[in-house]
Amino acid sequence: MDNRPAKFSISPQGVVAGTRQIASPNCDERPSSSTIELVVIHNISLPPGEFGGDGVIELFTNRLDPATHPYYAEIHQMKVSAHFFIRRDGELLQFVPCGKRAWHAGVSQWLGRERCNDFSVGIELEGDDATPFEDAQYATLNALLAVLRQHYPIAGIAGHADIAPGRKTDPGPFFDWKKISR
Repeated sequence: MDNRPAKFSISPQGVVAGTRQIASPNCDERPSSSTIELVVIHNISLPPGEFGGDGVIELFTNRLDPATHPYYAEIHQMKVSAHFFIRRDGELLQFVPCGKRAWHAGVSQWLGRERCNDFSVGIELEGDDATPFEDAQYATLNALLAVLRQHYPIAGIAGHADIAPGRKTDPGPFFDWKKISR
């Protein structure tokens, strides 16, 4: 894949042009009073530690087969999603329009505000806590952050571990915060 940053555009509903669109049922309407102010960075790999498969897509679309991998038997009934997923090669997939609430943060708090899903966009990077992320992922992430900032009053970018300390560890120690535009 070309490692130059992509240029994205976003619709009023929060659909980002230039992404692969895969609809997740695991979302709902944001509270009417909420404004998107936070971006939450996650990591995910399914099966754990393996990259390039369809496990994340299957999880976010409720099609994960519990017989495919022992770990899937533990998680196949989870109803989770994120707005975006950035593959190792920088490909950007969108599962939930930004105007809707994706189910990515769980029990969470940011600057004293609970229920981060209400006012955040969730971005999953294909990875884990033990593997450095790819330059292509940072390039796509920065291009996506730029378009999100143009359309929403983003006040902060946090890791999942920052909003759910003790419960979550992602994006993990190999996520290089210096490589993203803050």
